[in-house]
Amino acid sequence: MADKIMMQIGGMTCVRCAAAVEHALQEEAGVTCAAVSYANERAEVEYDPSRTSLRRLSRAVKKAGYTVVEDKAAFRKRESRRLTLLFAASAVLSAPFALLMVLMFAAPDAPVTHWLHNAWLQLILATPVQFIIGWRFYKGAVLSLKNRSPSMDVLVSLGTTAAWGYSVYSMAAGSGHLYFESAALVITLVLLGKLLEARARAKTSAAIELLMNLQPKTATLLREGEEVTVDVAEIAEGDTVLVRPGESVPVDGEVLSGRSAVDESMLTGESLPVKKEEGSPVFGGTVNGTGALTVRARGIGQESVLAGIIRLVEQAQSSRAPIQRLADRVSAIFVPVVAGTALLTLLLTLLITGELEAALSRAVAVLVIACPCSLGLATPTALMVGTGRAASLGILIKSADALENACRISTLLLDKTGTVTEGRPAVTDLLTEKDAPVTAAECTRLAAAVEALSEHPLARAVAAHYDGTPPAAEAFESLTGRGVRAVVEGHTVLLGSRRLMEEGGLSFSADAEGLEREGKTAVFLTVDDCPAAVIAVADPVRESSAQAIEDLHRLGVRTVLVTGDNRRTAEAIAARTGLDEVIAEVLPDGKVEVVERQRKEKTVIAMAGDGINDAPALAAADVGFAMGSGTDIAMEAGDVVLMSAGISAVPTAIRLSRATMRKIRQNLFWAFFYNCVGIPVAAIGLLSPVLAGAAMAFSSVSVVTNSLLLRRSRL
Repeated sequence: MADKIMMQIGGMTCVRCAAAVEHALQEEAGVTCAAVSYANERAEVEYDPSRTSLRRLSRAVKKAGYTVVEDKAAFRKRESRRLTLLFAASAVLSAPFALLMVLMFAAPDAPVTHWLHNAWLQLILATPVQFIIGWRFYKGAVLSLKNRSPSMDVLVSLGTTAAWGYSVYSMAAGSGHLYFESAALVITLVLLGKLLEARARAKTSAAIELLMNLQPKTATLLREGEEVTVDVAEIAEGDTVLVRPGESVPVDGEVLSGRSAVDESMLTGESLPVKKEEGSPVFGGTVNGTGALTVRARGIGQESVLAGIIRLVEQAQSSRAPIQRLADRVSAIFVPVVAGTALLTLLLTLLITGELEAALSRAVAVLVIACPCSLGLATPTALMVGTGRAASLGILIKSADALENACRISTLLLDKTGTVTEGRPAVTDLLTEKDAPVTAAECTRLAAAVEALSEHPLARAVAAHYDGTPPAAEAFESLTGRGVRAVVEGHTVLLGSRRLMEEGGLSFSADAEGLEREGKTAVFLTVDDCPAAVIAVADPVRESSAQAIEDLHRLGVRTVLVTGDNRRTAEAIAARTGLDEVIAEVLPDGKVEVVERQRKEKTVIAMAGDGINDAPALAAADVGFAMGSGTDIAMEAGDVVLMSAGISAVPTAIRLSRATMRKIRQNLFWAFFYNCVGIPVAAIGLLSPVLAGAAMAFSSVSVVTNSLLLRRSRL
């Protein structure tokens, strides 16, 4: 069985570095799948632990010239400090060249201008920038060529070395044509771009870092009546923890005593605090209100809900959206094509003008301006910001595929119980038959005995309606999607749907249709094959459902209720909430057929549900929205997990998906446009190498900055 791990990778300078690390990991025996993201500097690796190990994977990364980072925050801080120092040193040494460029226009005959033109002074200033500060580009270029994945470092090192080398040649030949300023200023501007890009990229992962910082570091443990302050890592399952007013809940658990209201907005996106009392669940990272709570620890460390959320967000941020494949294909051939274009520019300019200086300047400009970084950053940065924003709203998007599909949803299929309704059904009526073999009280008692063995929400409502301990039921049989049968105190008791009764040739005189028109579900009861009673169960419609469905209609999404309940009840709920269509009396395995049937209309189908019986349909749909309040199986099958109750977050998820995809398309457009325009402009001599370096730095920063605007977009 394959294991899956996340590895933080250090030392990557552009998207081709990520490709090199990915290739190195995929070459390792036992690795079935590896995906590396340059934007969040993370590798997701699926491997066979019997054939390889984390140590061997780390060794493969190191052999490729990169490192596996243990402490991401410390590494980023160290790299940022190092990059800042390199840029500062480069800026100081390059400042005279920038001043010279200004003086050439402002005061060409000034003594300082002539002094700055001195070839030996320029050589002394440019050489350490080229070979000491710029060593990182040479190292990156050699590594990328060794890994057969040429990166931007190849372009920068080729361009600046050509400019520096030609200047040295000119000094020796006494021609006076120097390009030291191009070499030095290009390296300085590229470093500035890298520094700004690193700082901007750090903001793209701010949402997940905020989640990581939510859990407190210490907790108050109750041991034999004593209060002891301990590290959260020391808490074991079953320990009792005291949570004072205003404190963050340290672990997942169950309230043993106390009453309070807890702010769970970091999990669900809902601003209203949730009331907590004895028996209520609480979650690590949420904030306690005004009352003190004692909590029995249940979810510890990686088993907590918060840890699960962080894993899901990291998983989504490391995945690739289908739209990214074009950028990946282009960047794979980009550097060789650009190098060839630069050589062609050099030769053609020489052939046409006969001027080596002009030819060299144009070739260097082509090499410098054509950086594939903006292409590589276009998709993953928007994806990181989008999924992070979603997590802060209580929407957990599991993969880039799900995010991309969600923007194209045209039809949303909705389960009824627990999705459109509250999921807390209760018995409202019990109508006994004229010739019932038992009394109304006996009907309640026998029904409770049978339904106590079923997990269906309606069954739980019927069982809870009996005030007492029901007798034991024997020979229990579940008739999937139709009802249940058992023997109680010698009586054969059957509870189920109208369809089940009709199959048995049984008819009831009670006004079940009237109950169904009121939106109630009718459960039919027989005792010893004789009609006994009709039990009405009502599940209140969520207050938020009608507004959510209205929002979905504004987004152009058709809504369809898919339920195993009878048509009259389903239509009553549809009329109350504004649903477009009802598909009723669907057996659990029939929901998948509904998904497939709807898909034949060539539309993108989404499914929202919370029960075990919804899991196959959630998996079959193009996008599955699982309620966070539902079963673990449904949450596992869904592509998007909604931590808040009901479907109110579905329109928000679709709007966020559309906003994210807009950003990705904008980023890709500008990245392609920039290179398509920039390279020809540089090739015909309208762009100096220095301006090309500035434009290259701006392209990557602009893509990341555009992605960051998602954090402020209105949803």
